[in-house]
Amino acid sequence: MDLYHKISFRSSRMVTRAYSTSFSLGIYCLDKKIHDPIYGIYGFVRFADEIVDTFHDYPKQHLLDEFRKDTWEAIEKGISMNPILHAFQRVVNEYHVEPELIETFLHSMEMDLQKKEYGEEELKTYILGSAEVVGLMCLRVFTEGDNTEYQRLKKPAMALGSAFQKINFLRDLEADYRHLGRTYFPGVDLSEFTETTKSTLEEDIEIDFKKGYEGIKQLPKGARFGVYIAYVYYYALLQKIKNTPAEKLLEERVRIPNQKKYSLLFSSYLRHSFNLL
Repeated sequence: MDLYHKISFRSSRMVTRAYSTSFSLGIYCLDKKIHDPIYGIYGFVRFADEIVDTFHDYPKQHLLDEFRKDTWEAIEKGISMNPILHAFQRVVNEYHVEPELIETFLHSMEMDLQKKEYGEEELKTYILGSAEVVGLMCLRVFTEGDNTEYQRLKKPAMALGSAFQKINFLRDLEADYRHLGRTYFPGVDLSEFTETTKSTLEEDIEIDFKKGYEGIKQLPKGARFGVYIAYVYYYALLQKIKNTPAEKLLEERVRIPNQKKYSLLFSSYLRHSFNLL
């Protein structure tokens, strides 16, 4: 079984590296002993997200239903012949990830199959499941069974996940609106997306970022630098979005070049090394 466990986590690592340079860098900067568990979480959430966002020529609802069923079966039995789900169930069972976090996440994925526009409460529910509970899954790994620390850091972890997701909304505005027909921001007419509206959304993200940063500083040493790297990357992305005209966000996806990411990694390492976080 040891070989199959290794193959499963390698599969999740391969998925992470193929889909996200930024999160791969962040995970690389975590303590080595928690690399595999975080890869296991990312592989699971990425595959679920791919079902609803990219498998347009296939029966998405059926695929998601099967994915949900296979997930719970893997967790219950402690094994799956789907290596991504096998790695994930190992994380869930070892770190005691609450079932409600998983179900809340899957519910948000299903919302994307059914909804094109989100109201205030619906958006809160969606962000809770698509981002905040993913942060809590990772926090279970970071705190390594220390429930007191987990409870103390829950709110900052959720705020950081919320900030990341809202930045994704702005970054992917063109794809979500033009190609998928989705509008995540309640009361916002994207056909008349203005600088004033954009600034209001950015200010809201800044509030979440501030709360999340306070939590990063209190994370266990083995997790702090890796999460900080993700924070720095997303904050740079927010600054680039701020400097991008509103109409441009509806025309192209804002990106941080890989060279810039590595530059951010180096400068962040210096700050971390000199305890300047």
